[in-house]
Formats: sequence, structure tokens, C-alpha cells
Amino acid sequence: MEIKINSTTLSLIKGDITNEDTDAIVNAANSRLAGGGGVDGAIHRAGGPKIIDECRKIGGCPTGSAVITTGGNLKAKYVIHTVGPVYRDGKNREAELLSSAYRKSLELAASKEIKSIAFPSISTGAYGYPINEASEIALNTVIEFIKTTVVPLQIMRFVLFSDKDLKVYEETLRSIIKK
Repeated sequence: MEIKINSTTLSLIKGDITNEDTDAIVNAANSRLAGGGGVDGAIHRAGGPKIIDECRKIGGCPTGSAVITTGGNLKAKYVIHTVGPVYRDGKNREAELLSSAYRKSLELAASKEIKSIAFPSISTGAYGYPINEASEIALNTVIEFIKTTVVPLQIMRFVLFSDKDLKVYEETLRSIIKK
């Protein structure tokens, strides 16, 4: 699924984010930037030691924030590492922190004049964020950013790991467009 907002193309695809040829990919990182499971582990494995070396130099990243490193051996030139919240009950600023993780990633991309970026579904794996809620926060945050910011970003892509996740994001985007 693909839509155009201002001069930005927003698309939803099923795939492996480590294969994306966008200028930057976003990593759903942990606060220690230490690699791990899921998307984080896959990006570190595919990107090689340059990424972890830069992460060690940076030292860490608080929840809701973002930092940037080289893409190492990836097709993407950069990896933007952002830390989403661990979902508890939805009453501990999770929505605010998840929105901030996307917004800070976009602000960092814009500051580096990145033209294309690919996102995973942040916090919906090991961090347990319900994907229906997370997709709404993610898509609303990205769309708001596109509409309110002079953005050099031309391509924003959500790369979802499963057909089920892609379907949720597509349904959410259709709902947002109708409003």
C-alpha cells in the first residue's frame, strides 16, 4: 500500500528491513545499544562490526530518543537507533514514548538531509506493544511529521515482518485516511 502526502511517498510493505536500499533504516534498539533479538539483532548481524563499534562509542540511548550510526555492511548508509517503550498497561507514558521514538528518528533523518527511510514496527515484538495501538501511533506520528515539517524526506517506508503485521498497518492507514 502506498500514499502520497505532500512530496513524500509513504508505503507499507512486507519484508526484511536489513535488505532495504533506503538512505537510512531505523533499528528498534535497546537503551544500551547492545544489539539483541528481533530487528535489533538482525540489523547488527547484517551490518557487521562497524555498527556495534559506533554504538559502543555512543554508549546508550534513552527510551523515546534516537541516535545515528553508519550502516556498515547494509545497503542503507545509516542506521537510526531508536528505543521504544516496553508495554506495561498503556498507562505509563507508553504512547507518548512510542510517538517520540518515531518523531526523534524523523528529526534526526531530516537534520542529516536523508531522503529515504525505512521503519520497522517499533516495540511490537519483545517489548509487547499491541500492534493495533502501535500502528496507529506510528502512522499518525509519521503523517503529522510529513504534514507539519519542511521535510527533505521523499520516501518513508514501513517494512513489516509478517503478513499479519502488514494487514494491521494497512487497515490502520485506511482508517486514518478516511478521517
